[in-house]
Amino acid sequence: MQEKHLFEYAVIRVVPRVEREEFLNIGVVLYCRDRQFLQMLFTLDENKLNAFCDCLDISSLNEYLISFQKICEADPNAGPIAKLDTASRFRWLTAYRSTIVQTSKVHPGFCIDPAEMLTRLQEQLVL
Repeated sequence: MQEKHLFEYAVIRVVPRVEREEFLNIGVVLYCRDRQFLQMLFTLDENKLNAFCDCLDISSLNEYLISFQKICEADPNAGPIAKLDTASRFRWLTAYRSTIVQTSKVHPGFCIDPAEMLTRLQEQLVL
């Protein structure tokens, strides 16, 4: 029997008008300490985003999410946050903020394969 690992995840949301508190799920970030795993997936459906809010700058949103992804990957060119340990990067990425891109509360679970779980969560919560 394969061992299950504790993981934590948060849903990545776009919140075009923070004061209205309306959001659209666009991705998932998943952290598994035992496997030293920190990755995210995101999908920008321009039609859905434009229907939700036609004033969004999708190009800037995409750049922000790519920076988010580079921090997950510990890209050395992604600034000082990307140089932190895996757990600290996850905590920084999921910290509460009042911006256009936010994350949900962090949720725990158990999985055998974190990459497979990330894909499953993306399909269930975003697509």
